[in-house]
Amino acid sequence: MTRGIIIAGFTAAFLTFLVFRMVSVDETQITPRKTTQIAKEDIQLWAIANKALKGLPSVESVTASIDNLEEKYELGKMLYYDPRLSVNGEQSCNSCHDLSTFGVDNLSTSPGAIKGKMGDRNSPTVLNAVLHDSQFWDGRAKTLEEQAKGPILNPVEMAIPHEDLLIDRLKEVEDYVKRFRSAFPEESNPITYDNVANAIAAFESTLLTPSRFDDFMDRDFTALNDQEKRGLTVFLDANCQSCHDGAALGGMQYRKFGEINDFWTVNNKIGRDKGMVTLTDNPGDLYKFKVPSLRNIEKTYPYFHDGSIWDLETSIHVMAKSQLNLDMSDEEIEDLVAFLKTLTGEVPERAMTVPELP
Repeated sequence: MTRGIIIAGFTAAFLTFLVFRMVSVDETQITPRKTTQIAKEDIQLWAIANKALKGLPSVESVTASIDNLEEKYELGKMLYYDPRLSVNGEQSCNSCHDLSTFGVDNLSTSPGAIKGKMGDRNSPTVLNAVLHDSQFWDGRAKTLEEQAKGPILNPVEMAIPHEDLLIDRLKEVEDYVKRFRSAFPEESNPITYDNVANAIAAFESTLLTPSRFDDFMDRDFTALNDQEKRGLTVFLDANCQSCHDGAALGGMQYRKFGEINDFWTVNNKIGRDKGMVTLTDNPGDLYKFKVPSLRNIEKTYPYFHDGSIWDLETSIHVMAKSQLNLDMSDEEIEDLVAFLKTLTGEVPERAMTVPELP
C-alpha cells in the first residue's frame, strides 16, 4: 500500500514536472514565433521577387574568363578616358558615359566630336551593361566589344574616319605600345582595333554597382524600409518584372513602347523614334527597343530613348499606362519611386579615378 502511494506520488509529481516544462517551453517560444510571423511577409516578398529578379553577381564571376584582366583593365581604363579616340581629340568615352555621374551625361542626347552634331538617342549608362543581352537601344551590338567599336567610328559621335587612323595614333605613344604588349602578350601585333575594343570591354565588365536591393536579395530583410518594401510590392503586383527582369532589372528583352496604349497619347513630349525597325526592316519591330536597366535609375535621367522625360514619377505614369494599362495612384508611385532609389549603387571608386594619360 505504502509502495503504491509512493509510486502514485512520484508519477503525479513527474507529470506535474512535464506539464510545467511544456508550459515553460511554449512560453519561451512565443517571441520567436512572433518574429517568424513578421519575417514571413519579407520571405514571401523576397520569394516572389526572386522568381524574376536577381542580385548582382560578383565582379570576379563576371570577369573570370578574361585573361590578363589587370593589364587589360588598366589599358581599357586609359582608352576609356582618352580623347585621342575622337577625331577632334576632345571627346572620350567618358564624355557621354561619365562615371562620376553614373555612366551618363544627363543630357537628352549627346554632342558629338563634330561641332553642331548631336546624337539621335539618349546615351545609356555603361554601368552593369555587361549583364545585358545586347547593347544600344536597338540591340545592334551583342557584346561590350562590339559596342565599344561603334561610337569611335560613328560620324556623329567620335567621328574617327577609319580605324587605321586611331591605330596609327596609338602606335605613336610609347606607353600604349608597352601596355598593349602586356595586355595581349601572345600577339605579335597587339595594337589592333579589336584589341582596343577588347580592353575597353574588360574595363567596363568591372563596372557593377551593388546596392541595398542586393542586400535584400541576399536575404537581409532590414536592408529596405517599409515604404521601399511597399514599392517593391507595387512593382511586382503591377508585373513590371515582366520586362525589367534579371540582375540588371532590364537589358534582357526587346519590347514595343506602347504595347497597350499609344505612348504619345499618354505624353506627347516623347519623340516618334521608330525603334528597331530601322535596323531590321521587320514591321513587327516598329517602336520596339531594348528594355533599359533600372539600376541607378534615380541618377540616369533624362529617361526613355530620346531623353524626353526628366522625372521618375512622370516616367512611371507613362510606363504604367502605355505598357500595362494601369492608372497608378500618387501613393503607389511614391512608394515605387522609393523602391527604385534602392537600386542606386556604388560606382567603383577605382574606375572613377581619372588616369594620367601618356
